[in-house]
Formats: sequence, C-alpha cells, structure tokens
Amino acid sequence: MIAAAVASFAVGLIAEREARDFAPPHLVQALGVYSQTAADMIERDGPGAVDAYFNRIEKLSGLHAFLIDENGAEVSGESLPAGTAELVQRAGKKEGLVNDLTRRVPLNAVAARSPRGVVYVLVAEDPQFRRGSFGFSGPGFRFNLFAITRNLLPILLVGGFFCYWLAKYLSTPMEQLRVVAQELSEGKLTARVDSKLLNRRDEIGHLGRDFNLMASRIESLVGAQRRLLGDISHELRSPLARQGVALGLARRKAGPDASGALDRIEREGERLNEMIGQLLTLTQLESGIHALENAKIDLSALVSDIADDADFEARDRNRSVQFVNNEPTSIKGAPQMIRSAIENVVRNAVRHTAEGSAVEVSLSSESVNGAGVALVKVRDHGQGVPEDAIEEIFRPFYRVEPDRDRKTGGVGLGLSIAARAVRLHDGTIKAFNPKDGGLVVEIRLPAPEFKG
Repeated sequence: MIAAAVASFAVGLIAEREARDFAPPHLVQALGVYSQTAADMIERDGPGAVDAYFNRIEKLSGLHAFLIDENGAEVSGESLPAGTAELVQRAGKKEGLVNDLTRRVPLNAVAARSPRGVVYVLVAEDPQFRRGSFGFSGPGFRFNLFAITRNLLPILLVGGFFCYWLAKYLSTPMEQLRVVAQELSEGKLTARVDSKLLNRRDEIGHLGRDFNLMASRIESLVGAQRRLLGDISHELRSPLARQGVALGLARRKAGPDASGALDRIEREGERLNEMIGQLLTLTQLESGIHALENAKIDLSALVSDIADDADFEARDRNRSVQFVNNEPTSIKGAPQMIRSAIENVVRNAVRHTAEGSAVEVSLSSESVNGAGVALVKVRDHGQGVPEDAIEEIFRPFYRVEPDRDRKTGGVGLGLSIAARAVRLHDGTIKAFNPKDGGLVVEIRLPAPEFKG
C-alpha cells in the first residue's frame, strides 16, 4: 500500500508537470484577445490606457501583462522579466501563443498587429501556474522535502494504519486456526475453533465452521475405533480363558504324541493373550482412561530394575543388557506407566540386537532451555531401521519387514505404547541409527528437580 501510494503520488506529479507544458485552450484564446485589444488601444489611446487595461486584466485573471513594441521596449517603461527578449523574438516570428515553461513563473507571449500594421507582443506572467508547489522547478526537477512530506505523509499514515488493521484482521484468525490445527495433529481431538471466529460472516468464518465439523468427525471416528478395539480385546479374553481350560483337559486325555501340538497351542494362546493385554493398555492410554498420577519417581532405581529383569530374560537368547550409566534422577508422574514405556523399549531392543551382543541402557540429566530433562537412552546392536521408517516404528502394528517381528516375537505395539505414555508425561521419544550400526531410542522426560 505504501509503495502504491508513493507511485501514485509520483505519477500524479509527473502528469501534472507534463500537463503544464501546454497552455490551456482558454488561456490561448484570452491572450489572443488581450494582445489585439492592447495593440489597438496603444495607437488610439496611448500607454496610459494600456496600463489601466492591464491592471483590470490582472485583477480579473491574475495575469501580469506587458506590451513590447517592434524595438523590444515595454510601452509603459516597466522592467521586463529576464529572458523576455528571446520569447518576444519567437512570438514575432510565429502566429499563436509561445511560452517559456522552464521558469518558476511561466511566461506566455502572443503577437498582434495594430491597425497601422505595427507588430506588438503581449507577454504575460501566469502566477496561478507557479511551478515548484510540489517540489518541481526550472528545466528539471527541484526536490522540495517539505512539500513532499506535507502532501505524501497523510497518505502514508492513513494507508499504513489501514494496512496494519487489515493484516491483523486477516492474520489473527488464521493464527488461531493454525494453533487449533496443531493441537488436533498432536492428538487433542477435543480442539475446536472458538465462537468468536465462527461468528464471522466471511470465508474465514466458513473455514472455521468446516474445521470444527471436520474435527468433530475425526473425534467421532477415532473414538469409535478405540471403543471397538477395546471391546474386541475384552471379548477375546473370554474365549482365550475357555481355551486354556480346554487345553488342560486335553493334556489329561491325550497321549505323549499330542504334547508337542498342545504346547504349540499354549504358546500361541499366551502370545495372543499378551497382544490383547497390550491392545487394552494402548486403548486406555489413547482414550485417557488412566488418570495421570503425579507421584515422585526414583528414575535411576526404576531403570536399574528394568535393566536387571531384561538382562535375566536376555541370557536365554545369548544376549545381555548392560546399565552403562546411572545418574541419580527423579521425575514426577505415573510409575507404572513410566515403567511400561521404558520396559517396552528395552524389550524391543533385546529382541532385535544381534546374538552375542549387549543392549546398552543409560540414564543421565541435562538442561534444555533452562529446564531439567531426564534422558533414558537404549541402544541395540541389530540391523537398525531404514531412515524412511524411523518415525513409523512408533505407530501401532507397524513392522519394518513383513515377518521380522513375528520371528522375534513382537506384534508392533510395544513402541507405540511407550510413545503414548511418554507424551502423556509431556516428554519426547525418538529413534535414530548410529553410524556404527544398531538403533538408539532416546526418551526425554521433564525433571523439575534437576537444576543443570
């Protein structure tokens, strides 16, 4: 808007300057009448009458006129403006009006022949078309800061205020929409645009209403999905329990030849039961059924217990778990939820680390933007994860390879449970492939007692 105002102002000045390079038609006509009348009057009534006539013209039109004879002298003896002689010569050789618009006060001249055949030239100063009122003067431009400021500054102030108001009017609701959209993307399905924006009658108001409709639909669909998942998990528990009873009865009646098949049925039933338990846990975390506790947790003791338990189980697979760094750290939250998150990450690392290798677990504290943070780092020495799948491994049921988790005994829920539990504690979880192989998963949790 400022650029447009300046450009418009400059174009107006240039157009005005160009327009003034040509005398208006009414001025040409009037000067022709004045010059012929003065030529007739000088021979009939003398210079005094011409002076009186010119005074009346000046009062009526503002033109200050002079009459020059063939010798270049002003008939009344009045002093002529500088440069008049050249203009008089040009007027004597040409019919019609000639002018000099390069002067601050333009000069116009027109010749007339008296009844005796003498050529007189009327020269008129035109103060009404005085140059420089907007900063122009002479043959070129003369910069006039005061005039420019006086005429342009109000335009800029009004335009600037209007543009600022318009920008705020348009950007404020869009910023509100962006914040609500970000909340929705972070899993806060109850996020909605406020009523102030919805009451607008423009396109932004329509967008806000459509956004709320979309968010309500997403919340309904996700809620239905979670309820369905929870209901299915609960319903599967009953037939599994009956299957366990039937399996016990079958063992009593079957002979040794059937023991292998029955053992396989029992193992698959246990895996299915474990998966259902994980599904229930994930559903409860996603739906917020668990009220988040605010108990003080000795994180160093908790991680040490998890590492010891995982190491005991890993030795059956020719693997181990080492607690390489244990820095005393405390956090606040739900102990069982934090245990589940870290334990799922460690167990996942045990499943995928190479045989004969050790999973390394460390706990440390750091300061991020002046706030204390507890860092739990778990590293395995397996094949790692493709870079394009790093973010996907925290999604439920995601498998990097079609049968990888089936071979290792996982179902793709452990890391998603861990990710949700960490986010509920305002923490972050991420994974990356170190240069020397394997996979590192880092969990950061707020540690208010750490001062840095």
